[in-house]
Parts: sequence; structure tokens; C-alpha cells
Amino acid sequence: MRIAIHIALAAIFAIVPLLFPWLGFVFTVVLAKGLAALGVAILLRAGLISIGHAAFYALGAYVVATLSGSAVTDLVLQLVATVLVCGLAGAMIGLFMVRYRGIFFAMLNLAVSMVFFTLLSKLYKFTGGTDGMRVDTPTLFGAQLERTTLEPLLLYGGLALVVVVCLLVHRYLKSPMGEALSAVETNEIRLEYLGVSVPRVLLSAYTLSAALAGLGGGMHALLVGHVVPELAYWTTSGQLVLVAVLGGIGGVVGPFIGSFFLEMVRSFAVIYVADTWNLIVGAGLLIVIFFLPVGLYGLLDRLATRRSAK
Repeated sequence: MRIAIHIALAAIFAIVPLLFPWLGFVFTVVLAKGLAALGVAILLRAGLISIGHAAFYALGAYVVATLSGSAVTDLVLQLVATVLVCGLAGAMIGLFMVRYRGIFFAMLNLAVSMVFFTLLSKLYKFTGGTDGMRVDTPTLFGAQLERTTLEPLLLYGGLALVVVVCLLVHRYLKSPMGEALSAVETNEIRLEYLGVSVPRVLLSAYTLSAALAGLGGGMHALLVGHVVPELAYWTTSGQLVLVAVLGGIGGVVGPFIGSFFLEMVRSFAVIYVADTWNLIVGAGLLIVIFFLPVGLYGLLDRLATRRSAK
């Protein structure tokens, strides 16, 4: 039944924007933040909470912004460069981070994120300071894109990319390296006795999570057309953790479900209850924590299983 859930979600993302064009922008934001939250969810499997992955989200966005002002204007090359740069940054920072657990891991990630936020705000010559940087409309295999064609391309191309990423991440989580993440949380010492290198397991997960966050940030930059230092602020990191918890880490589509819930609540709240959308999201999070520990994905999976049994 999980396959049915995945197909239904993909169909929603493909069809609904055709009926309501204004939702195309929102759905693309959902995909971008879902990718970043998927990176956070990978670390949550090992019991590690990162309150600093907004740094990689912002780094990916600024890589795209920097390349858009240079000779590298191709959309595909920009996203590939984003993944490589953020993956490399994640590997370098991860060498230090994987030594820590619990609150120390969370706060160190927060500290790195806030240092990066400060650099983005102060290095005006390179980053535009608090004004941010403009992202030019990219090309695709040599063809110049218009803004009216870029947004549908990002939505449906992003949807195809997310499907591929989810399949690859699922394979990773089912591999010995991915399965070891849960063992790190339950009994790290026994894992070492079995000959498994815990730092190596965590470093691979951290690098992958950074690359995914950067990829999401790159999509965000291309969609919005402007990047600002606030992308690296701690509140963005908190939103990514919130999305991962809301959606659940039981499946790779969980973070995208959480991102969908958050962005839809925010979008409709701007229209109807602009002053209380945070209250709605907070209440939803409390309900998930107390009654749905496996997240919204776990709830959908349970309902689908019951319906199949009947």
C-alpha cells in the first residue's frame, strides 16, 4: 500500500497545479523544502537533531546565485554544482560534527549555521549583504528560458528529480550503511563491537543530508529569483526539523508530506487567518507528537493498510 500512497502523492503534485495554477509556486517550494527536510530526517534516524541545516540550504541557494552571474547559466549544471559544493562542505563539517551526540550535536550545528548567516550578512562585496543576491533566469541546454516557462519546468522537473532522489535515498536506507543509522541510536557501542565504524556511518549520512539540503536551496533560489541571508537563519533550520517530524521518518516521502502540510497551512492562513497560522502549525505539531509518533506518513500508511485489510 505504500506504493499507492506514493503514486497518489505524485498525482496530486502533477494534477492540482493544472487546476489551480497559483499553487504551482507553492508546490515547488514544498519540493525544495522537502528535499532539505529529507536530509534532516536521515540524521533523525540516528537520533541526531540538526538545528543548523539551514546553512546548507542557504549555501545551495548562494551557489546558484553566484553561478547565475557568471558563465555557468545552465540550470542542470547549477544544480549539479550545488550538490557537489554542499556535499563537500557537509563532508568537511561532518568530520567534526560526528564526534558529538545529543544536545551538543544540535547546538554545534546551530552555531555553524549562525556563523554562516553572519558572514552572508556582512560580506557585502561577495554576498550582497542583507540585500541578498539576484538570481538570473537560467538557460537549459543552451536555450534561454522565460519566467513563465521556468516555474512549470521547476515544478515538473523537480517532481521527477524528487522521485529519483527518493528511490536512491530508499536504496541507501536499506543498505547496510543506512540500516546502521538506527543501530547508532539504540546501541552505538555494540555496533562498534561488530566492526562497524560509527563515525564513517554518520559522516556518510551527514554528507548526504547536506547535499540534499543544498539541492533544495538551489531549487528555492531558481524559483524565487532572489536569495537573502535569512535562508541560513536558525528559524529556517527549525522549520526543516518541524517538517521532518510532522511528516515522519518512516518513509522517504514523509518529509514531503510534512512540507506540504506546512506550506498549505501557511498559504491559506495568509488569506483567511494571517495572524494565527503559527498557532495552527503548533497545534498540529503537538497532535503529531502526542498521538502520531510516526508522523503524517505513518498515519496514511496505517489507514491504507486498514482499508486494504477490509
